[in-house]
Amino acid sequence: FYWAQINLFKAVVSTQSKGETKEGVNDPITNGDLESHRILVKGFKKGFPALHIVSEEHEEESTEGIIPPSMKHPDVLKLAGDDPKFPAEDITVWIDPLDATKEYTEKLTEYVTVMACVAVNGVPVAGVIRKPFDDKTYWGWVGHGTSGNMEGVTPGKDEGGPLRVIVSRSHAGSVKETAQAAFDGREVTVTPAGGAGYKAIEVVENKQDVYVHTTIIKKWDICAGDAILRTLGGKQTDLRGNDINYSHNLDPKNEHGLIATMHDHETYREKLQGVSNS
Repeated sequence: FYWAQINLFKAVVSTQSKGETKEGVNDPITNGDLESHRILVKGFKKGFPALHIVSEEHEEESTEGIIPPSMKHPDVLKLAGDDPKFPAEDITVWIDPLDATKEYTEKLTEYVTVMACVAVNGVPVAGVIRKPFDDKTYWGWVGHGTSGNMEGVTPGKDEGGPLRVIVSRSHAGSVKETAQAAFDGREVTVTPAGGAGYKAIEVVENKQDVYVHTTIIKKWDICAGDAILRTLGGKQTDLRGNDINYSHNLDPKNEHGLIATMHDHETYREKLQGVSNS
């Protein structure tokens, strides 16, 4: 993550387009995406060649000259015990080398994250979200612990004030209308923001009650946040209430929207499921 961050800082933003999203928004790719992808994906492949690694980007290069990831981290070693071993076939690593690329090109760097997630038999068990421009790292390992900046975080409860909903910048208006109708006059504050990783952390830090995404979203965008939420007692599902399967041999698209919360998940989901455009 450190070397990926250095390359994001150094990269001159040269932009191409991968097309448009379902909402008609340009989906760019930059040299920052590719540099981060090269370091993270090739680093994982060099250190763990048998693992299934799925990344948003698909540039194929030799691993020559790539620094393999460190096998030891003091915070992780303190939590590690006699963990069960799994066949490599059961493990999938999901990587988003640069989340919020559009915002990155607009210099809205507060939304930019770099993410990695480990799933075993489709279930996220460890996730890392790095905010490179804020120099902050958030990680969660289900059943073991979290990074120090999330120690003491608990699920909490609905305090009955204005409902705080965070959504993608492309569809804030439709969510606000639906949420206000669903909550029978309760005040609803909708915050548009870039980046799935950023929005997940806003929920974890109790700056928002609910993260809602109404259309298709890729699993590399949401796996790390899912793992961190699970570690802390929160929950993330699609808008139909189904857990999301992160196995490498399934479609990388999550088709039925997304809702992430730290408390009252099913209550919020039942009221907000009508916002889905999928």
